[in-house]
Amino acid sequence: MKKLVIFDLDGTLLNTITDLGKACNYALEKMGFATHPIQAYAYMVGNGVRNLMKKAQQDADEETIDQLLEHFKAYYNEHCLDTTKPYPGINELLENLSQRGVAVAVASNKYQEATEKIIAGCFPDINFVAVEGQREGRNRKPDPSVIFSILEQFPVAKKDVIYVGDSGVDIECAQRACVESIGVSWGFRSPAELRRANADYVISNPAEIIDRLNDEF
Repeated sequence: MKKLVIFDLDGTLLNTITDLGKACNYALEKMGFATHPIQAYAYMVGNGVRNLMKKAQQDADEETIDQLLEHFKAYYNEHCLDTTKPYPGINELLENLSQRGVAVAVASNKYQEATEKIIAGCFPDINFVAVEGQREGRNRKPDPSVIFSILEQFPVAKKDVIYVGDSGVDIECAQRACVESIGVSWGFRSPAELRRANADYVISNPAEIIDRLNDEF
């Protein structure tokens, strides 16, 4: 059985798209730009908030992106838990893993402050061995540095690790870290994207993670 399950955050553990979309639209409105439908953000998120701003306003220069980021963070820091909630079955999955003695961690491209706040607000009773968001000076996923950071905090062999995410970026991150991967179909991206990225497994229900653990991969 695996000893550590590392989860992506947005689109994997939590449905965050409405709060993200509202924060981005707030920033765009503050700068006088057109907004986007909330569900359009499902194809913009996943590579950090700076890249989100670039996708939301594609002709913006770096100075404008800086201003958009400032407005985004001012709003999101206050509203990141307005509608964000775990996907069905996630709480039960985390509790089940804990009961089995399997450690859990988070690896996100969301900036660290928001990552910590959201995890604390949504999973106050879950003991994550590491909660890693985007930190200054560290490359974003698919760079595997975030996984290596988690393994420094909770040292286990890579063969005992599984990474769970909802996008091709997540699967590539797992591959570059040389750990096995599970792609989840309930998130922001399609199962086809996960299969194109060559996820080791693609699942449609959180309980299937337990099945895979029992199969010992």
